[in-house]
Amino acid sequence: MTSTSTFISITRPNRFFLIIATLTALSFSPWLHATDAPNEQPGQQSRNKKESPWLFTPTLSSDPKLGTSVGALAAYIHSFDSDSPASMFGITGSYSSTDSTVGGAFTRTYFDQDTQRLIAFIGGGNIKNDYTDFLGTGLPATTTDDLSIFAVKYLHQIKGDWFAGIQAANTNYTLSGDDDFSQAILDKVGLVGFDSVGVGLAAQFDNRDNQNSPSSGHSIEFNNLAYRDTFGGEADFDTYNFHLKSFMAHGEQNVLALRVSGRWTSDAPSSGYSSVDLRGYVRGQYLAPHMTVIEVEERYALYKRWTATMFTGVACLYGGKADCTDSSDLYPSAGAGVSYTIKPEEKMVVSFDLAYGKADNYGFYMRFGNAF
Repeated sequence: MTSTSTFISITRPNRFFLIIATLTALSFSPWLHATDAPNEQPGQQSRNKKESPWLFTPTLSSDPKLGTSVGALAAYIHSFDSDSPASMFGITGSYSSTDSTVGGAFTRTYFDQDTQRLIAFIGGGNIKNDYTDFLGTGLPATTTDDLSIFAVKYLHQIKGDWFAGIQAANTNYTLSGDDDFSQAILDKVGLVGFDSVGVGLAAQFDNRDNQNSPSSGHSIEFNNLAYRDTFGGEADFDTYNFHLKSFMAHGEQNVLALRVSGRWTSDAPSSGYSSVDLRGYVRGQYLAPHMTVIEVEERYALYKRWTATMFTGVACLYGGKADCTDSSDLYPSAGAGVSYTIKPEEKMVVSFDLAYGKADNYGFYMRFGNAF
């Protein structure tokens, strides 16, 4: 499952919200797993404890696009059979000080002895953005995005650790400037919303030892989406995605994680371009037809359910006038954080990361799940 995250830009006024968000999440941790029985001996804890199938975590964030946001994620966890990883059905939503609202419902299911996998999301929102440097133009802009989206992916086991299937997405996206100056900037860069419908194929090799917090194994996936007006959309273009995730255990419960991803487009409008996919950068602030990223993260076991993380990576936006040989099109990132295991049986975590990028880009992330 793609992790659910909130982005917090750590400016001086927002440090208060960072502290509150962290304390709030930890204060709710008893809701996230069953507590020990009274007078329980240490050796009896693992035998007597039974985790609740319900998961709830509040969210509180602040970022340059949505302002200060409060919300929550709630989910029900169910295992269809003993050979399948736990499935999750949930809802999430938030409301911000800029009157932005986002939310949706999702499912990540494994069933039939893990020979079938289904992932789906439906949601949307009204998002008010306030950019100080819109798409690298050096100009400020305030915009409003009206977005609704439905996405689904189905995978079936072909043989061993190999899966193949289909996916589809329907996005209705409207972008407008909140004033004449901002609208003129949107018109100049050719960034407009559109209604798109795409279908495609997906293939994956997955031998990870756990779907939530792997300590060994690899996941390699390639998929595409063909957006066509014959499907009911307004634009014809193609996107191709590649994801490699690799995990290596070492020492005492430590893990070295590697991620290599790419997104390539063909004949896409500006609104369908690729963006920087790294902690420390706001999605959508920098765009180009193609994007490639490599990221390494060390997960060092600290004490009981706590783990420290250190990570670094670099992304490149290219295509058109952008080129990876030009340092202005490279976006490095580095940071550190901690994670807390809220459901030990399923290895589900809440993570807190502080990341820095170039050109004064940085942020704090409060996320359900690891970054990858």
